[in-house]
Amino acid sequence: MQVDLLAGTGHRPLAIPRLQPTILVFDSGLGGLTVLSRTTELCPGAHIIYAADDAGFPYGRLNEDALVARVLAVIERLVARFHPDLVVIACNTASTLVLPALRARFAIPFVGTVPAIKPAAGATRSGMISVLATPGTVARVYTRELIERYAAQCEVTLVGSTRLAGLAEQALKGEPVDDDALIAEIAPCFVEKAGRRTDVVTLSCTHYPLLLERMRRLAPWPVEWIDPAPAIARRVAELLGPTAGIPCPDATAVFTAGQGLSGPLRIALAGYGLARIAIEPLPLAN
Repeated sequence: MQVDLLAGTGHRPLAIPRLQPTILVFDSGLGGLTVLSRTTELCPGAHIIYAADDAGFPYGRLNEDALVARVLAVIERLVARFHPDLVVIACNTASTLVLPALRARFAIPFVGTVPAIKPAAGATRSGMISVLATPGTVARVYTRELIERYAAQCEVTLVGSTRLAGLAEQALKGEPVDDDALIAEIAPCFVEKAGRRTDVVTLSCTHYPLLLERMRRLAPWPVEWIDPAPAIARRVAELLGPTAGIPCPDATAVFTAGQGLSGPLRIALAGYGLARIAIEPLPLAN
């Protein structure tokens, strides 16, 4: 048995690895593309399905029961349609809450995305780290437990950004994003106290690395930014085993609404290898 710390549970590698497995990468929006790009690097022979529940975006507006029900319903539809061998929940807000229910419902492996607090605690020299996340992730008991387990000796600043995921989506769609708006969202991460400064910021929403270069430029001082995507991709590759190594030509992006599919976004998706786009209509119930 191997323990997946990112997902907080255990999984065995697939007993009979498939040379061309199907991987479903799921997020509420476009942030999971940061995970997808790393996963395709390590699993070049996999058939990739990227699913964005844009009808439900942002998940932070849903209460916990509604979020669990929504993710279960969408994943059930996607599993029935695409029959994945493994699912990546490339969303911290969902992973910190929904993974146990998903594993109880489905027999396939799930790899989650949770705040990278353990590596942040290991990397800090000042003892001051910040967790930049959505308000939902910041509020989760799971996040607090990670801090108690791995960063009890650190001073941890939890920053629940209300706008950063949306700004990342705007940028990817080719829409302008003002520097001042980004500065306002990341400013609480940078804390000075008694001659010490925050020196590590964990990007605990998969959308945020889409803006990483701009955040580096706008930061008041240099810090180490931790993106969990490489670790997630390594875990996926470990679970699946060797793949054929021949890129699959039919990588597909699936949206539950598709209303924001502009020309620039289609070009951006093609840059991630997602030239095919499908709509699986799943409107969010009122």
